Parts: sequence; C-alpha cells; structure tokens
Amino acid sequence: MISLEAHNLTVAYDKVPVLWDIDFELPTGKIIGIIGPNGSGKTTLLKTIMGLIKPASGYVKVFEQDLDEVRQRVAYVPQRESVDWDFPASVQDVVEMGRYRKNSLFRRLTQTDKEIVANAIEKVKLTAFKDRQISQLSGGQQQRVFIARALAQGADIFFMDEPFVGVDATTETAILDLLTTMRDEGKTVVIVHHDLQTVSGYFDHLVLLNTRVIACGPTAEVLTQENLSNAYGGQLTLLSKIQSIIKEKEFPIREKGFEKR
Repeated sequence: MISLEAHNLTVAYDKVPVLWDIDFELPTGKIIGIIGPNGSGKTTLLKTIMGLIKPASGYVKVFEQDLDEVRQRVAYVPQRESVDWDFPASVQDVVEMGRYRKNSLFRRLTQTDKEIVANAIEKVKLTAFKDRQISQLSGGQQQRVFIARALAQGADIFFMDEPFVGVDATTETAILDLLTTMRDEGKTVVIVHHDLQTVSGYFDHLVLLNTRVIACGPTAEVLTQENLSNAYGGQLTLLSKIQSIIKEKEFPIREKGFEKR
C-alpha cells in the first residue's frame, strides 16, 4: 500500500515556486528521508503534506485518502526551534496532548490513555523526567518529548522536521533505534534531513528535492553522483531560471484545465 503520494504539486510564495510539479509515491513501513540543499523546499513540502500550506496546484494523498479523512493516523513532530519551550508544561502534559482529538479536547483521559502515555514516555527513556518542566530539559530530551507525543497518538505515519538537529550523538542513536523499532512495527516515518553523511545509514527510501523532485526511490538508487550533482551542484540552476521567468512574466502557476482527482 502507498503511504503517501503527491501529484502535480506546486507551491509558490509571491508567484515564485518553492515546489514545482512534485510527483512521488512512497511505500509503507519504511524510514523515508526528504533531503536537498538549503532552500530546496523540504520543510515547505512537509507543511503542505500536513495541510499547513495550501498548494497552488496539485494534491497530496495519505494512505490513498485526503488528509482530513485519515488525520487520526498522522502525527507531526515540528522543528525544535519552532516550539515555545518556556510554556509551563511538564513532559507528562505534553505527551498527554497526543491523546486528545479535535472533537474531544475536554474529555478526561481514560486509564487506557494514561497507560499509552506512560508507555510512550518510557519508549523515549524519559520516565524519570515525566514531571519535569520542558524548559528544564536538554535539547535532546525536548526532541524526545515531542516524539513521545507523536507515539501517544497511535499514528501510522509520522512526519518529522529535522529531529536530529541539536542533539548529541547518544540521543541521535536513541532516536534512530526508536524509529527502527517503529518501522519494524509497520509504521512509516518521513523525515526532513540535511546531513548527507548520515543519509545512507538512516533511511530506507529517499526523496531528493531541489524545488522539483530530482530522484525518489530506495536509498542506494537515489544516492548517485549524478543525482547529487543535479540537486546540490551550483545554486543558479535551471530551477532558479524557471523561478525568475515565472515571476517576471507573471505566468499562472496552476495549469489550465487541471482538476484535482
């Protein structure tokens, strides 16, 4: 089964395309990396998949359905820098948020919910810190709190934006071990990642991005010299020229006659 697919996806800011005619299909039960140079659209792609940014054209399907139809099966771990860590909440409070749904924000947690939360905290090795305020945690511990919240949701697909940034080597290994366990349990993990040196050891499958999809497939097939050169070699590429032409000529982003399927 396809876990995630994008077709004819274009996202633009001020008529400048950040993502251009994106097409890919991703398998289930894999750890998948979204890689590419700075400014290539990695985080924009993740936010578009999550419905946080509206595309100019094209569409995304999760488990072959619209996001709203499967939102309860989807978990999102944002960049650590985007979170207000001074918010007065404990580790337990944050992870419990994973058990609340849009239509049940004010219900009390059941005993089953509490057991799921405790198990999620244990999986990220933070049981001893469950009552600690999140502002008092290290960067690696803070990252693990939000992974625990995602685990508490009981999702089937996890989207993570740079989860390895700002963590020490021990925490990085612990996170990777956890992601491997999740994959082995049939979960799909999609990660925005920037460190090319660790890509081959971390991911089963890759989307190599630079405004458009340069390559998508098993890691060994994507990590070729030609693909990496196309993605990273020189910043003033054909893609940059396309952006300039579209902005200068004010061409419409949406293709004429395009209809969402």
